Amino acid sequence: MGKNAGPDTNDMLDAQLSSNVRPAGWVNPKPVARYNLVVLGAGTSGLVSAAGAAMLGAKVALVERNLLGGDCLNWGCVPSKAIIRSSRSAFDAREAGRFGVKIDGEINVDFSFVMQRMRALRSQISAHDAAARFQELGVDVYFGEASFAGPDSIRVGNDLLLFDRAVIATGARAVEPPIDGLSDAGFHTNETVFSITERPERLAVIGGGPLGSELAQAFHRLGSKVFLFQRSSHLLGRDDREAAEILQRVFASEGISLFFNSAIVSITRNGDEKHVIFEKGGERRSLAADAILVGAGRAPNVETLDLARAGVSYDSTGGVHVDDFLRTTNPRIYAAGDVCLRSKFTHMADATARIVIQNALFGGRKRLSSLTVPWVTYTDPEIAHVGLSEKESRDKGFHVRTYLKNLEDVDRAILDGETEGFVKIHTKRGTDRILGATIVARHAGEMINEISFAIGSGLGLRALSEVIHPYPTQAEALKGAALEFNRSRLTPSVRLLTSSWLRFRRSGTFRRIENCIRGARALFRQHGRREK
Repeated sequence: MGKNAGPDTNDMLDAQLSSNVRPAGWVNPKPVARYNLVVLGAGTSGLVSAAGAAMLGAKVALVERNLLGGDCLNWGCVPSKAIIRSSRSAFDAREAGRFGVKIDGEINVDFSFVMQRMRALRSQISAHDAAARFQELGVDVYFGEASFAGPDSIRVGNDLLLFDRAVIATGARAVEPPIDGLSDAGFHTNETVFSITERPERLAVIGGGPLGSELAQAFHRLGSKVFLFQRSSHLLGRDDREAAEILQRVFASEGISLFFNSAIVSITRNGDEKHVIFEKGGERRSLAADAILVGAGRAPNVETLDLARAGVSYDSTGGVHVDDFLRTTNPRIYAAGDVCLRSKFTHMADATARIVIQNALFGGRKRLSSLTVPWVTYTDPEIAHVGLSEKESRDKGFHVRTYLKNLEDVDRAILDGETEGFVKIHTKRGTDRILGATIVARHAGEMINEISFAIGSGLGLRALSEVIHPYPTQAEALKGAALEFNRSRLTPSVRLLTSSWLRFRRSGTFRRIENCIRGARALFRQHGRREK
């Protein structure tokens, strides 16, 4: 892909993507008499379910109405992280002077190239989710709108697919908030924003959750003037409050305009310019933008499935109702991924698909509640969590002790100039049992895995404190927090007992006792030789 690639390159890259995830001229196969497993939806959970079951010898059908790969490949993780990487590179270039690296002239971002790079990488990665690949695995791939015809059958066009077991993995979609004039003015969600090729000079972001926060920072670093509107008093409502406050300071220092406790009243349009009318502190104000990005949550894709025909309970907000084994109210049918989960993460979709394979096909008893699930907001710094927050721990009746290590006290973070952040680990008071953790660091998503492993393996802070971490690394902050636990065990009583013991060891009495023991051991050894 050349630097001066233009619209023809975009078309070529999109065509390469489509040839993998929605091939032109694809002919649906002829259904077999009965499938071991029919999977509805070919996002992460659907693809993992279908591939895993087929590789174990099951006869599987996979049905997708749009593109294989779902949100993650086409409109989510893959494209967003590609442009986040470009934006981080632009930021590092502008900040290079802090490290003695002089760059003459202005740092310019070729936005169209950034988006073409994203398309190229997405097209490359799409080979993993290609229809032809799944066909080679033995999966019957169907494209079309699917709906249940009964408790053990699904209709796709004119085809009727009978099944022993089925998985609903239809995912979720972006929600359009009820803002007057929004539709008429035009707006982007994650499902459309990665299709743009020209940088918006002014971008209004509605919603300060993970999506809004990640893309607000990315577009700002790529050269847009960004205004972020949030109804509450801080970003990332589900996250640790101190972590959100660090991110807010970073956003403000970079020049992102934050409007908290702001209610958007309406959107108007004047030519290509959009005006966001909002209320803050009892005052009505207006800001002009060239584009609007909405990150106001996601809704499960359940409406067109005729779930009532299959005896599957659901609602439009929470999605398909499942038990701890991911069974629906029809024992033949399971669900996985965003369509049934509150936590809508790709890795969660993957993990629940693996549960479904075990439980649906082999009568397993793997539980959703047994999973240890980390999640990351990919801002800079990143915010990573696993387990329970301090509030959640208290709500569940735990007495909590929190151990903290600030990055400003970690040598590698100081050397890297990345001291905004911390490691915070919550334990059950009086024990080293880890209940949860939050990490704020540039690579927090990489660091959180150590704690996830510890929780999942039943290892406590004492074990974490004994892990040798290479010096210097930012991950030493994990050991630093664990060592705080060790220090907390040195109570005045313990110190008094220890100091008394050490004083006794220095005494003449201890030396006389020690000499007596040595003499006794020598006599025993001598006696033993005589017996032989």
